[in-house]
This record gives sequence, structure tokens and C-alpha cells, in this order.
Amino acid sequence: HLLLFLLFVGPFNCFASYSRATELFYSLNEGLPAGVLIGSLARDLRLPTAGGQRPAAPQPPLSFTLASRGLGGQYVHLDNRSGELHTSDLEIDREALCVESGGATVPGETDTISSFSSSSPEACLLLLDVLVLPQEYFRLVKVKIAIRDVNDNAPRFPVPHIHLSVPENAPVNTRLAIEHPALDPDVGTNGVQTYRLRDNYGVFTLDVEENESGERTPYLIVMGTLDRETREEYVTVIVAEDGGTPPLVGSATLTIGISDINDNCPQFSDSQLNITLYGNSSLGTHVATVHAVDLDLGTNAQITYSYSQKVPQPSRDLFHLDESTGVIALSSKVDGNTPRLHRLIILGNGPGCIPAVITVLVTIIKVMMRPPEVVPRFIANEVEGVVYLKELEPVNTPIAFFTIKDPDEKYKVNCYLDGDGPFRLSPYKPYNNEYLLETTEPLDYETQQLYEISVVAWNSEGFNVNKVIKIQLLDDNDNSPVFSQQLIELSIEENNVPNAFLTKLHATDADSGERGKVSYFLGPDAPSYFSLDKTTGVLTVATQLDREEKEKYRYTVKAVDSGFPPRESIATVTITVLDKNDNSPRFINKDFSFFVPENFPGFGEIGVISVTDADAGQNGWVALSVLNGSDIFVIDTGKGVLRAKVSLDREQQSSYVLWIEAVDGGDPALSSTAKITILLLDINDNPPLVLFPQSNMSYLLVLPSTLPGSPITEVYAVDKDTGMNAVIAYSIIGRRGPRPESFRIDPKTGNITLEESLMQNDYGLYRLLVKVSDHGYPEPLHSTVMVNLFVNDTVSNESYIESLLRKEPDINIEEKQPQISVEPTHKKMESASCMPTLVALSIISLGSITLVTGMGIYICLRKGKKQHRADENLEVQIPLNGRINLHMLEKKPVEISNI
Repeated sequence: HLLLFLLFVGPFNCFASYSRATELFYSLNEGLPAGVLIGSLARDLRLPTAGGQRPAAPQPPLSFTLASRGLGGQYVHLDNRSGELHTSDLEIDREALCVESGGATVPGETDTISSFSSSSPEACLLLLDVLVLPQEYFRLVKVKIAIRDVNDNAPRFPVPHIHLSVPENAPVNTRLAIEHPALDPDVGTNGVQTYRLRDNYGVFTLDVEENESGERTPYLIVMGTLDRETREEYVTVIVAEDGGTPPLVGSATLTIGISDINDNCPQFSDSQLNITLYGNSSLGTHVATVHAVDLDLGTNAQITYSYSQKVPQPSRDLFHLDESTGVIALSSKVDGNTPRLHRLIILGNGPGCIPAVITVLVTIIKVMMRPPEVVPRFIANEVEGVVYLKELEPVNTPIAFFTIKDPDEKYKVNCYLDGDGPFRLSPYKPYNNEYLLETTEPLDYETQQLYEISVVAWNSEGFNVNKVIKIQLLDDNDNSPVFSQQLIELSIEENNVPNAFLTKLHATDADSGERGKVSYFLGPDAPSYFSLDKTTGVLTVATQLDREEKEKYRYTVKAVDSGFPPRESIATVTITVLDKNDNSPRFINKDFSFFVPENFPGFGEIGVISVTDADAGQNGWVALSVLNGSDIFVIDTGKGVLRAKVSLDREQQSSYVLWIEAVDGGDPALSSTAKITILLLDINDNPPLVLFPQSNMSYLLVLPSTLPGSPITEVYAVDKDTGMNAVIAYSIIGRRGPRPESFRIDPKTGNITLEESLMQNDYGLYRLLVKVSDHGYPEPLHSTVMVNLFVNDTVSNESYIESLLRKEPDINIEEKQPQISVEPTHKKMESASCMPTLVALSIISLGSITLVTGMGIYICLRKGKKQHRADENLEVQIPLNGRINLHMLEKKPVEISNI
């Protein structure tokens, strides 16, 4: 896009008043936070801004854009309008950006980062290309940001342990370069400056040399005399320190080994040995052993032994000298011609040394009598004088026969067994001078493996001879592995990391070799996610354990040896999974709904909130609290019983929504919430409230010309209850007036209508006692109101009517429909003569009225059932009649025209 843009504006660049390339240079420290101002391009380029002097003609606003969103653009934020450069959220790390190799660039990001070998502030540059638009101010700005180094890296040795070898004959001021010098990514004085030793032992010091490239190498300088035979190793700590403020240090262990040189020669502890040898000694008899010591090491301490040239050949032939061990043994038989004194001069030879000299004087004593002879014949397996017996051999196992005899056949020879052990030497009858060596007790390799006994024979002259017998027991697989504990009780916290270490089993086997080598195995009842290392006995669990899923594990482990047949032992492992607070309290339901009758007594039980916590102990203890509505409701923390502090009135509030919080006893605590809805059930505790008429003293003028069926007035009432408790029925329970049955009331609407035409005799005041009743259960409630109707053409004397209203009406209260009465005659004779006719007419009238009433009730019931079925799920409410005229509330008469 930049190339296309330049191609487009190229032909017109002669018209751009500021069209030229510009370079800006900034510097900042590495590691600065986001939002630090680096510089303002508009200010430093002296471009006009919105706050400067306004040009004569309106100019489009300046725009600053990075030409490339390369690596350099990730570390800065350029404000497109103001041209301010700030550091971005990506922190600048000079050591990560710049490679100290002289002008290297980051691959794939040409000209975005450049580094140089010098330690100047320009050593690490962040290069940006910024385009300034619009065309009137267009230019390409080269922005160079020098990243200054800060001391944010401590020196670090490439290896934690450095070994250096110094010969013990190294002269004072010997200099030895220390390999693996410390590295510090920082540059200049922030890099490594000095080295020191924490303990120089008084014989070492350090010096630092700097080469042409500025690299500093530490040198160890020997300041005193070294002697490997006195001390062969020095261990200290080498510390590297940079030049920052404050300085940072790094360290490594420096081990200085003193190498050996051949500066010691062999030496004998004695200059002469005096040895006495009997003339009847047998061939191979040990005469003496010479031993020299060389304090050097390795080949420098190798010693060989040889006879001096001064030793005569007969002595050399009589005594054999082992050149490696220095053992002198009798190699020829001593006879009557053998010299009685031998002077053996022996040299101890070391590499590059003058031999050490020791003299061995051997005096041979002539013996006139030969000692007894002991001739063994082994029954058990014998190799080079060592008898091998299995430990499970039975008692009285024969080992060998011994024949005891006197070579001169002059003296009586006796013998006995010398040494400790379950063995006995007894004469083997019926033979003379024959003895049997056998076991007396069971042998146990684990108790003792090697016995050394002697068969001693002596004659009557006191001469004796010893025959040494070594008995080596062979091990059998007679011991099973033994666990250090038969019951291994372990515990581990749940939610452990995979492959968590549980314990290391240990079993011992008293047998030797492969028979005592123990391997470990899980029993068949162990779950598959437990593993036991066969060799080490390390017991681990491969998966996370959940205490809520399983708290106890019990299974067996086996220890098996490598004998044939193998022997094993069994131990029991019990693992208790310890609880962690990893489960929040859990409500049985997220939403609880309770239906409570209104006027429920205070602190009565509304319902129980069930909550559980799968954790144990303190982690599983749950406390409940009400988050809202705590001034009305309270909850029992232990039992979860929800109560109301006061009695609740549905007419004030029909429902409550609470939030209950459950908090466990863990640290940190976990919690959960549940929604509680409390719905108040209506109780028929409110009688209907009559809204019109407002007073028993009010009256209404009814014109005599009012047609039958015309509405006269209405009784309007409401009930604060709901449902059937608020369904209102109207009825006239008392009447008074010239012809009170002339008016009827609708039981549903409360509308009062004229039933019959009014006659001249019907003028006057009518008082109707209206009962307003609800359909509450179990006991309906009601109110009464007096409806006063004045039938006349006009109201000529209002005060008279009011006086009549103030009188207590004499009304008989009846719930039944009033019957129309017949006026009696004034003449007794006429009454008597018309009595049968009146009775018949009364019966007919009563029957007609009963029939009409029954049919009316039947029709009302049919309509009521239909209406009830339609509204049985709806709350019944009686709205206020919007057609009530306010002036009717006054006690002035109002004319009602015929309809």
C-alpha cells in the first residue's frame, strides 16, 4: 500500500510545500511501563497543530501513520492526530531485542531493530517509518529510538560448579584461567566488572584480565605453598559482580583440586626385623612380611620389593620374597647343611626414588623331634582348605575324618578341637587315631556365615601341631521378607497432584544375594490408579482423589524375594483422604416456593430450606442468612427453618422474594444462594367495603313517572380479599315504604331497578337495607347499607325528609324474598264473605311466585356455573364503577328521568 501511495503522489510532489525526508532521534530506558511519552512528532517537526496559529485558509487535519506494523511498531503507540509516540503495553527488553553481534537485524523484520557492538546509547535502535499526511504536509519521517540499557540482569555462571586442578608444586604467583566465566546480558558498566572469592584460605586470590573485545576473564593466583599430602582439595565460592547501582551479583561453587606429584619416596617403619624359624617347618611356612609406605597417590605410590645384591644366593633360594606384597615364605626344606643365620637385605623401590632398606635376620632353630601329623579326609565339599556347608543341613552332619599319628611312632598322640561353633571332634570307633568332625546344632547363615576351628594334636613330649579348618555356610532361601510395619496408615489431602508420592515401603530379607533381593507388588484388591515401584517400593497415586467420592482406601501389598521358590509377606495399606473445602453449599432446589396463609402468627414456621455440603468437619458446616428482607424474615442457621418476625397481611403485600445465602466454614469460605418465593394465601378477613352510597343518610328523588325496569341507583362495594373471598353478592334484607317491593337489586351488579309502575298511593320515603356479602370460606363476611329513595314529583321540604332519615327505621330483617301483602278491608262483613276467594288467590299467587322464583334461581345458577367455569382460575376483582357522578354523593335529591 505504501508503494502504491508513493507512486500516486510522486508526480505531484513538486506541489507539496513540506515534501522531504526527515530523521528524528529519541532515546529511552528499557523496561518502561505503557504510556510513557517518547516524543511528539508534530512538535519536533514544527508542524502546525490545532493549538497553533491558524492558517489563512482552512487546512485538513494532520495525520500520522506507521508505514509498517513490523516488530518495532509493537513496542510503541502512535497517536494519529497529535503525532505523540508513547510506549505500548509490550515492555521493551533490550537484551531480548538486540543481539550484541554488530549490526544484526531481527529476521523477517527489515530495518525495525538494529544493534551495534559498542556500548553507547546508540547500541540498540528501534527504527520506525512514519507517514505524515495530508498531501500539503506529506513527508516520510525516519524515527530512531535508542534503547538505553538498565541494570536488570545479574551476572550468571553457565555452570553451578567449577572445577580447577592445581599441581601441588605450583610456584607462588602461578596464574590459572577459570573456565566458564560469568555472563551478564547487560552492557557497559552494567556488565560483569569484578570477581572475588568468599574464602581464599590464605593461599589463593583472583585477578581479572580484559581482552580487546572487552570480555573479562577471572584468573586464580596461587599465593602460598601447596601440599597435597596435607590438603588435597579446597572448596570455596566465586562471586561475580557487575557495575550497576546497586550492583548485582552471581555465584558458583569453585572446587580447587591439588594434583599429586612424585615428591615422596617409600619408607619402612623399622630398619630391622628379627625372626626365629624352627628347622622342622614345612614348605610355604610364613616367615615375615615387610611393608613400606609412600604418601603419594596412584603410580607415584607404587612399591615393589626385591633382595639387595648383598643377599647370597643360598638365602634367596631358601626364602621366597613376593615383590608385590613383601611376604617372605620358606621355599626349600631345612636340613642339617642349612646355615642357622640368614641376613636378608630387602629394598622398597618407588618410581624415581632411592630405595628404602630393611634388614630381616632369620635364625633357624634345630629340632631333634618331629611333631605329630594331622591328616584330614573331607566328607563335605572342600576347596582350598575351606569347607562349604548348607545352612539347612541336619544335625550330626559329618564334615571330615582326621587321622592323628606320630611320625616317629614313639609317643602317644592326643587331639582336641579348638574354636567356637556347633561342631564336635570325637573318636571314631573301633579305629584308633581316627576322629570324626560333625555338626551338633542346626546352622543358621543369618546368625554366622564363617567358622574357623583348629584340630590340635600333641604328643607326650609337649610338641603340638594345629590344623586350621574354615567352614563357610551357604545361604538358603529360608527367610521371607519382613515389612517394617504390618499396617501402614497413610493420609493425603484430596485434589492431590497426579502421581503424588504417598510413602516408600520397606521390607528386609535376612537371606543373602538374590535370595534377599526384595520386590514390591500391589495386592489384587488395590485400585488401578495406585502404583507401586517394583524396585524402590515407592507408592504413588496416579489420579486426583476426591474425599466426597471415597474417603478410605484399604488394600494389601506384597514383598517377594528372588529365591527359588520365592517367599513373600503381606502388609495392609490404609489411606485416609483428608478433606479440603472444594465444595460449595448446595441447596436441594435453586428455587423454593412456600404458600403461607395470611395472618400467619409471627415466628411461625414458614418452611425448611434444605442445604447440604459434601465436605466434612468445619468445611461442611453451613450457615444460612437472609440477604434481603432481613427486617421481616429470619432463618434458623442450624435447622434451616424460615420464619417471619411479624404477622403477614396479604392485602399489604401478596408475595415476597428472598435470597438466602449459604456459607460454609472453610477457609476461604465458599457460598451459594437460592431464591425463595413466599406466596400469601388469602383468608377471608375483610368484609366488603361499600363505596356508594357513602352514607345511610343520603337519599335519591324518584319521579313517579319512572317506567318499570328503569335503573334507579346502585350499591357499589369492593373487597380487599381475593378469589371467592372477594366475590360480592347484593341482596335487600329489609324494606320500608308505601310499597317497598316495588324495587329490586341485582345480586351481582348491585343495580337497583323499579319493578312496578308507581301509583299515587306509592308516594313517600322508601328505605331499603341492602346486605353486601362475600363468598368467603368457611364464613362469609358482609356489610350493610341503607338506600333511601323518595318517590315524589319534587322535594318541597328537604328538612322534613332529613328528619325522617334521622329516625331509626323500623325494618324487619329478612333474608327471604319479601312477599307482596294484600291490604285488609275496612268492613268485617266483606272480609268474611271474600275469605275463600282471598285464600284461593293467595295460594295461586304464592305458587306463581314460587314457580317464578325457582325458575329464576335455576337460570341464575346455570349462568353462575358457566361464569364460574370461565373464571375459576382467575382472581375475581370488582372494579369501581366509572359512571358514578360525584354530585350524587351529596344529600340533595336528583331527578331521574324515564328511560
